[in-house]
Amino acid sequence: MTRPETIIPEKPTSPYPIHTTAPIISGFGRGSSELGIPTANIPINAQLNSLPTGIYYGWCKIHPVSDQNDETRTRPDGQLILFNHGNKLQANELVVHPMVMSIGWNPFYQNKEKAAEIHIMSKFERDFYGAELEFIVLGYVRPELDYTTKEALIEDILTDIRISRDILENKEEYTKYKKELE
Repeated sequence: MTRPETIIPEKPTSPYPIHTTAPIISGFGRGSSELGIPTANIPINAQLNSLPTGIYYGWCKIHPVSDQNDETRTRPDGQLILFNHGNKLQANELVVHPMVMSIGWNPFYQNKEKAAEIHIMSKFERDFYGAELEFIVLGYVRPELDYTTKEALIEDILTDIRISRDILENKEEYTKYKKELE
């Protein structure tokens, strides 16, 4: 399928902005390891489930859950995951970050469950499973697509990241929403 043209309105239009919070859960283990593009997976609530599948952009902020102790959980593929609830993050990581989010079935991987995966456009020293992720969805980039190769999928994800970063950093009507999370 051919990537459609991305048309961005001058400012967020209904149903955006969508401001919500969700816990970071373990995903499929593909974002970092297979694609080199780490994601924070979150449960799909009714509001996110009502959106068309595809790629979205906005702002996010990680909130550690300080009353939780570290715990190890087993992912469906058998991998052990440390849930540190964000308590190991540094102060400079607990700021507002631009994000791009995929909501859908990931047809390339033939998911059996709909997933919401947020790529936070920053580098982190360690994982933060179990932390709360507060985020504002401001718009839609494109529909979910299927790919014939992993390389084509990665190329499109990197394009989504570039488009989203450009919108969030250069369009005042989108940039101003960052303050809602500060």
